[in-house]
Amino acid sequence: MLETERLTMRRFTADDVELLVGLDSDPEVMRFLTGQPTPREEIENVVLPGILKVYAAHPRLGTFAAHQKSDGAFIGWFGLQPTADAKTVDVGYRLNRTAWGKGYATEGTRALIDKAFGEGMERVVADTMAVNHRSRAVMRRAGLRFVRVYHEHFDDPLPGTEFGEVEYAIDRRTWEAGRRA
Repeated sequence: MLETERLTMRRFTADDVELLVGLDSDPEVMRFLTGQPTPREEIENVVLPGILKVYAAHPRLGTFAAHQKSDGAFIGWFGLQPTADAKTVDVGYRLNRTAWGKGYATEGTRALIDKAFGEGMERVVADTMAVNHRSRAVMRRAGLRFVRVYHEHFDDPLPGTEFGEVEYAIDRRTWEAGRRA
């Protein structure tokens, strides 16, 4: 579906349960998301069916399994999700700890931003917890710029929730100016 210098990204299939279970079973991977591993039943009955449903409704968008070109190893996923605005998409990623610190997050995020604008989108957004400094750094390196801090209510908040969530974004004009530079 999509290639970068070091990655290939493809659609998930119904046979990819084990990849997602492995990824979501690491508490450090889930630290700023749910704070705990995702139960297998939830991946089988909610997460993976939800991923597949997006493909049907939005054929060019969704969550894509990312593999290293060098050896085919699954490193995580990158997502380009629809939003309430048809011309805006949300970019995100989740990587295995073994893939952290190697530039994959930035590489994959840039590729999805390019894909979004190449397919006519006008804006790409991303969000994370304000205390998730690594993800914020990836967003900046990928070309996204800080927009705002906002606060949401969570029944069972994670440590750091009190500092809020942050939104980063880039619009088409800024993206095009960066490509010309």
